[in-house]
Amino acid sequence: MSCAPDHPLPDVRACEQARLSRDARFDGLFFTAVTSTRIYCRPVCPAPPPKPENVRYYASAAAAEAAGFRPCLRCRPELAPGNDAWQRGDHVIARTLKLMESGALDELSMDAMAERVGLGARQLRRLFVDRLGAPPISVHTTHRLLFAKQLLTETTLPVTEVALASGFRSLRRFNAAFVQANRVPPRELRRQPGVSHGDAITLRLGYRPPYDFAAMLAFLRGRALPGVERVDEHSYARALGPANAPGWLRLSAWPGDEHALQLQLHCPQPAQMLGVVTKLRRMFDLDANPQSIGDALRQSPVLKPLLRKRPGLRLPGGWDGFEIAVRAILGQQVSVAAARTLATRIVQRYGTPVESTWPGLERLFPGPEALVDADLREIGLTTARAATVRGVAQALLDGRIDFRSEQPLDEFVERWVALPGIGAWTAHYMAMRALSHPDAFPAADLILRRAAAGDGPELSTKALTSLAEAWRPWRAYTVMHLWRSATDAAASTGKVSR
Repeated sequence: MSCAPDHPLPDVRACEQARLSRDARFDGLFFTAVTSTRIYCRPVCPAPPPKPENVRYYASAAAAEAAGFRPCLRCRPELAPGNDAWQRGDHVIARTLKLMESGALDELSMDAMAERVGLGARQLRRLFVDRLGAPPISVHTTHRLLFAKQLLTETTLPVTEVALASGFRSLRRFNAAFVQANRVPPRELRRQPGVSHGDAITLRLGYRPPYDFAAMLAFLRGRALPGVERVDEHSYARALGPANAPGWLRLSAWPGDEHALQLQLHCPQPAQMLGVVTKLRRMFDLDANPQSIGDALRQSPVLKPLLRKRPGLRLPGGWDGFEIAVRAILGQQVSVAAARTLATRIVQRYGTPVESTWPGLERLFPGPEALVDADLREIGLTTARAATVRGVAQALLDGRIDFRSEQPLDEFVERWVALPGIGAWTAHYMAMRALSHPDAFPAADLILRRAAAGDGPELSTKALTSLAEAWRPWRAYTVMHLWRSATDAAASTGKVSR
């Protein structure tokens, strides 16, 4: 089901009110351009508001730049959260943006990329211009240049490494594109030194409030794998590959009252940096629009009190698709703690040891090639579970299944349930965590069926599926609210929901 809005911009009156009140809930949902200065801003810009007759509204930063405006140096559009109305679900724009985020335009022609989403190149370009105000290549270039601007402003990385980190393979092309978009050369933004923590850089990752970071950490903390991750009440840390040049990251709340998380990142290979940040934004659901999600779900008498209690609850993603798949298989019909114990044994037996400067981060989760022939019964898996893990590993290596972010939910589920040992619950759980699909819904989940029933008798899978039709296209968020409500209710017993 599509998550894209019918109109590319909020109502003009809403834009005007958000601009004048500097409403952070609208940050990233539109951009304000000023004709007298030729600068475009976020709606939260602290500068004195311009005259209404000089204001133009754009659906994306790329649209503002295509119209000849340059980014504001004060509010810094590169810090705005993304607009998940365009980035989530199965709408063709969302699927194309996911392809672009994965680097498709570095390897595919526009014709080939359009074919991947079932359109012709001209049709796809018209759709982007109509909805986002700029063609795909302009959206892609603007995204890379804004990331480069953030690196130049917040870090001490050499300009050459900034170019590589933002996806440019040529320093000359990077310099030319940057000057065209910003009207200044890259080095002009280097007037203030960036913040560093030893061998790591520090970046701000913005979000739209409210954001329940504590609940996100609690969910991940109960599933954290020793050696691979460290999660406490204040931060998430993880080792990252490749094994021959390992790095690490740590995510915590940004000091002060800013709507942002603080990323400390040690990434020895600059070309990986944009991918790491993109993956973290998805994993921590930083581009979600809680207002639109809440408006759609609070009509339900089941969900309304849960949304009132936790309005900033987000959808926790996963770092790696295969890791999520293995953990989903291990979690079939067992507790979270039991699944975590088995996953930890897999990491200790088959994970890749790495050297990290962050304490406790010493292993990478094994890939499918490491588990395809492994005798997992030795670490406590049943014969059936072990066979399912090996079967998934082989299917991934053969290319029969994958975690391509642009594939529609129904297609993903259909391909995965065709494998032995993979049912609808497992496939939807993987779609929810590995793809961060907002409409994934493991309806057979026992905790969901009990929580959705309230004080009544436990719902059947069919009854819950029918009830959840009204929750589309945000069913995955209802999963998190229902699981969290069950966790809160069972806190005194020490039990943990999925």
